[in-house]
Amino acid sequence: YDLKYRNIRAAAPDLAQLLADFLNTNRVPGDMLVPVPLHRSAERRRGYNQSKLLAREMAKLTGLQLDGHGLRRTRNTEPQVSMDSLDQRRTNMDGAFECVDGLAGRPILLINDVVTTGSTMSACAEALKASGAASVWGLALARQSSGQPPTR
Repeated sequence: YDLKYRNIRAAAPDLAQLLADFLNTNRVPGDMLVPVPLHRSAERRRGYNQSKLLAREMAKLTGLQLDGHGLRRTRNTEPQVSMDSLDQRRTNMDGAFECVDGLAGRPILLINDVVTTGSTMSACAEALKASGAASVWGLALARQSSGQPPTR
């Protein structure tokens, strides 16, 4: 929360260490870290992309390559946290991302800060796969409860 909403960027290295530790014990196919992008107006307003900060620190810790520009958010969507239903979240993300270069044939590890329903990660993965990514795996720092009981 502090990284995302309170501009506590100094938390990124320690939080990225948690993700790197996970990768060290749970190998996931992927040689390219790709952060979930913010729309340029949202990134300008916030001053940074928290997922990109995490991915940058992870690259330092793991030796994996970072591509912070190959996936782009094409439109400024409403914040997912403001939506109640899964259908609203999916519709909000439809067509919101595109690949612009260099990711075809690569096994991608998509990095996000928080996942609730997975709609954002799914939309990113669709764009990456449509551009020819060999595989797409997602890794997030946290999972936010949607207020629903967990499914088993």
